[in-house]
Amino acid sequence: MLTYILIMIEKLTKLLLEKELIISTAESCTGGLVSSILTDISGSSAYTKLNFVTYANEAKHEILGVSNETLEIYGAVSEECAKEMAEGLMRKTGCDIALCTTGIAGPTGGTAEKPVGLCYISCKYKDKIYVKKILLNPGLQRCEMKHQFAEHAIKLAWNVLSGNDISDNFRIFLH
Repeated sequence: MLTYILIMIEKLTKLLLEKELIISTAESCTGGLVSSILTDISGSSAYTKLNFVTYANEAKHEILGVSNETLEIYGAVSEECAKEMAEGLMRKTGCDIALCTTGIAGPTGGTAEKPVGLCYISCKYKDKIYVKKILLNPGLQRCEMKHQFAEHAIKLAWNVLSGNDISDNFRIFLH
């Protein structure tokens, strides 16, 4: 694992422990990698209890409550789906912070509208949902793509919890 992600996960877990928060993940394109990274730190059971890999649309709908309408109109790889994933994950798990990924890691599956390398990461904390759109080089190997998506997810969670100024490339939804 790259040194940068190790530093980010240590910073994130320190915040989770200090604030006594529970984080849950629901992942599609990262296939459980974010959950795996979160549990690479000894003592991770203090801040993570329940995570899901909701790869298929049916799983997003049945486990997280993403509406069939959202999946039909916007698709699984969309800001709308990422937002509903975070809402559903928090409802399902009772966590304090919900972190979700949905995207296209390739090398196949991309379209002109939704190319390989596209990922939406959502993070719900308190009354806000932050959604970040990531677009990576479509020429990256699938494994590298997943690792970069996961790195962005960890960084988003850390920024949200640390109260850092969220840049303009985020959409923020209030509840």
